[in-house]
Amino acid sequence: MKSSIQRNIGPMALLLTGLGSIIGSGWLFGAWKAAKIAGPAAIVAWVIGAVVILAIALTYAELGAMFPESGGMVRYARYSHGALVGFISAWANWIAIVSVIPIEAEASIQYMSTWPYDWAHALFVNESLTPMGIALSAVLVIIYFMLNYWGVKVFARANSAITIFKFLIPGATIAGLIFTGFHSENFGTTSSFAPYGWPAVLTAVATSGIVFSFNGFQSPVNLAGEARNPARSVPFAVIGSILLALVIYVLLQIAYIGAVSPTDVTKGWSHFNFASPFAELALALNLNWLAILLYVDAFVSPSGTGTTYMATTTRMIYAMERNGTMPKLFGSVHPFYGVPRPAMWFNLFVAFVFLFFFRGWSSLAAVISVATVISYLTGPVSLMALRRAATDLDRPLKLPLMGLIAPFAFVCASLVLFWAKWPLTGEIILLMVVALPVYFYYQGKMGFSGWGRDLKAAWWLITYLPSMAVMSLIGSKDFGGNGLLPYGWDMAAVAILALIFYYWGVHTGYRTKYLDERESRDDILHEVGA
Repeated sequence: MKSSIQRNIGPMALLLTGLGSIIGSGWLFGAWKAAKIAGPAAIVAWVIGAVVILAIALTYAELGAMFPESGGMVRYARYSHGALVGFISAWANWIAIVSVIPIEAEASIQYMSTWPYDWAHALFVNESLTPMGIALSAVLVIIYFMLNYWGVKVFARANSAITIFKFLIPGATIAGLIFTGFHSENFGTTSSFAPYGWPAVLTAVATSGIVFSFNGFQSPVNLAGEARNPARSVPFAVIGSILLALVIYVLLQIAYIGAVSPTDVTKGWSHFNFASPFAELALALNLNWLAILLYVDAFVSPSGTGTTYMATTTRMIYAMERNGTMPKLFGSVHPFYGVPRPAMWFNLFVAFVFLFFFRGWSSLAAVISVATVISYLTGPVSLMALRRAATDLDRPLKLPLMGLIAPFAFVCASLVLFWAKWPLTGEIILLMVVALPVYFYYQGKMGFSGWGRDLKAAWWLITYLPSMAVMSLIGSKDFGGNGLLPYGWDMAAVAILALIFYYWGVHTGYRTKYLDERESRDDILHEVGA
């Protein structure tokens, strides 16, 4: 039986949902990983990452207010460019988000592995979770599932409480490390500020988990269909959560850099290997109370994010069914609890698959980050294409200067994709297209209706993905390429190429039939009795 998603989430709860998604395992590991790649200049990497994500998020905030639908981020490209671009965008977005559920569970167990017990040490061996570690991670994933199973109100209340708690623990970590044994010489005396060069800083943005750590801004957008007054609450939640998270992340990075031993720094930042970075630093500084809090929060922070992502990925599958690219079963919403339970079961299964193949935080973080960047690419293009081709749409939120922000966001996303280094860039781009047989299966069932128009509107994206793989291959050796393009010129070439594809994408967008088929906002409100 189909029923309607319920609108029960207020603006503060939506903000806490975004912040709860952002502050997960990323804060527990991101500062260590970023410093390992870039040294003290990792601070700059966090700021660059926030600027990139904020530019992208602004485009999605406007789209989220315009189309307040559950799982909306997998539908916008379909509205502006048809079914093929819509499917590639939806697939990329779903892969990037659903894989976060198991990585959060793995982060908790990885921190547990440094507890002072032999059985705990046996959970994570040689940078990989053991079978027992995987089993405990699976239990946590089931808990995330159950917190969402009984409706959005239970989810929102649980997540708000978790977020308030885990907002305080990073603050205690920052204060504890800065006021106990802070070594200012680590910022440029013991080693240079950017010991591995500025290309390493840019690579840190793409692969150290920085992009991944900000990824939670999507949650308020995907829950827009369940938000009261989405035109006001969605941008408030998106922008507010990113800015608050940036302050926390930069302070955590400063605290981490200042807390490590200068003697160890002389050996090089890349030699630091931690299973539970902040907890191990706290123990080294005799801050046992902080270590205990961190071990507790290693469950709370990732669990809050995992719970949130279990909710948002479920809405994505629900939306993909509405796109006609998933079985009808996944469009079923429980008539009382208002959640799409069959979609939840599907995501639970997929999370278990990821647990089996990726057995540690680091093994998944870089992959998720690059997949996330690819999933962002269609947002700026879709927004400006709809501004050009569908001027009659109701726009509750129309941000100024979007003619500059949108191309800037697209170029930034393209650069982050390039900074991820070859061959990772090529591997993830390949992952983005392996699901196309599913698209063709459902198109065949519908008789390839409108196929020609959709293909014409998709050529920019079809050409963009292999073009970026080639740019990564021939780029400078600083970014893993063969050096055909020297450093600096390679990034300039990527930026110019990105602008070409951006304007191509904007001008091939059109008023698709899916816009006309979409339920009007008044009909949605009438359904839920608002």
